[in-house]
Amino acid sequence: MKKIILLLLCIFVGLFSYAALPEHSYIRITVNNKECIVQLSNLTPKHRDNFIKLVKESIYDSTLFHRVIKDFMIQGGDPDSKGAASGTLLGEGDLGYTIPAEFNDSLFHKKGALAAARDNNPEKASSATQFYLVQGKKYTAKELDRMEELKLKGQKIPETHRKVYETLGGSPFLDHNYTVFGEVVKGIDLIDSIAALPTDSNDRPLQNQIIKMDILTPLAVRKLEAELKGEPYKPSIFRRFLDLFVKDNY
Repeated sequence: MKKIILLLLCIFVGLFSYAALPEHSYIRITVNNKECIVQLSNLTPKHRDNFIKLVKESIYDSTLFHRVIKDFMIQGGDPDSKGAASGTLLGEGDLGYTIPAEFNDSLFHKKGALAAARDNNPEKASSATQFYLVQGKKYTAKELDRMEELKLKGQKIPETHRKVYETLGGSPFLDHNYTVFGEVVKGIDLIDSIAALPTDSNDRPLQNQIIKMDILTPLAVRKLEAELKGEPYKPSIFRRFLDLFVKDNY
């Protein structure tokens, strides 16, 4: 009898281990019927968890991308932007707390990077809500050399990063000044489309870019990760069986 109970227990634990949440969290950002999907980094847990919490609480829904600079970035997440009248200066809204900086050499300002905005505080702590998506531009090797000398005060850009900045593009002068905590994995053209919009003197798009966010469910994550690998999503019979009983949300 004990052996049967132990066996059932092992099966039970195995089922729920198999049905565990994915390794990474993904957020869908929808703007005026266009969307992109960002993967949040596990190397920046404070920023990851805060972002997930705010998305769950619908804090970002109906906010705007209120600051857009072509070949640089698009910034959003100001709570005061909800329903803001046309022409209103935005960018000062927040939730009254900050997130400690979480710099990591493997997370840098390549095109598509998701990063936290901040004020000029000496600790480089991040805004609770405001974030930006990097568009940037491509740099030549000589331009990166000059940037190291003038803007980065002699700090060297890693060779692997340089190759990305030369081929994909980005904003290397922001590295280790603002926390990068994720990246766009699908729909990066959303950034280009918003960055190309006409703006007013405060860099606010003349047409409101209204944000909605939601967290991808584990099933949606499995399908997305298969797609990103160029593979069809073909769950096993066991996986299909689990999907009937396991609540597929966060």
